[in-house]
Amino acid sequence: MTSTTLDSTVRNAETSVPLVPLLDERWSPRSFDPTATLTDEQLTALLEAARWAPSAANSQPRRFVVGRRGSTTFDAIVKALMGFNAAWAGNSSALIVAIAETSTVEGEPRQWAEYDLGQSVAHLSVQAHHEGLHTHQMAGVDWDQITAAFDLADNLKPVTVTAVGVVDEAEKLVDALAERETAPRTRLSLDELVLVRD
Repeated sequence: MTSTTLDSTVRNAETSVPLVPLLDERWSPRSFDPTATLTDEQLTALLEAARWAPSAANSQPRRFVVGRRGSTTFDAIVKALMGFNAAWAGNSSALIVAIAETSTVEGEPRQWAEYDLGQSVAHLSVQAHHEGLHTHQMAGVDWDQITAAFDLADNLKPVTVTAVGVVDEAEKLVDALAERETAPRTRLSLDELVLVRD
């Protein structure tokens, strides 16, 4: 049996019109090369992309905890992962906790914090693809453990963990995950998503 190395050239989205390649080719693998590393420049580029994403009133209510594989930060994040996430994410090159600053230090609510955080992680993901990397965002995480591990203030809400790295072969995953890794990419149709379009 020949192994299939996954790359973005065989995982393009089926779109109704052409998209920018960085969007068309982006997908979320679970099989990461456990020997691949991120350079300081690559990691900084991802975080800069997140930094320059739009935010309401330029409030920038996003914070990040970043750990590269082999660091105590990375290990603490891995320990908080639940379910299947714990089985594969430890092979990624880095794990990034995305955190919404839900209020100012004075207690004024930041209503759009999670929306703004999502935009910044989306920008990070596109930059990662430009760098030849892939990302996979996770919500199956023990957030209380993350909060305790990094002594997060009450107004800092961890929302997702993003694995970053280089794609590896699907066959290296356990069977259930390997099947999901190679399944066709799907999305709801535009007719299902767009409620009104004039």
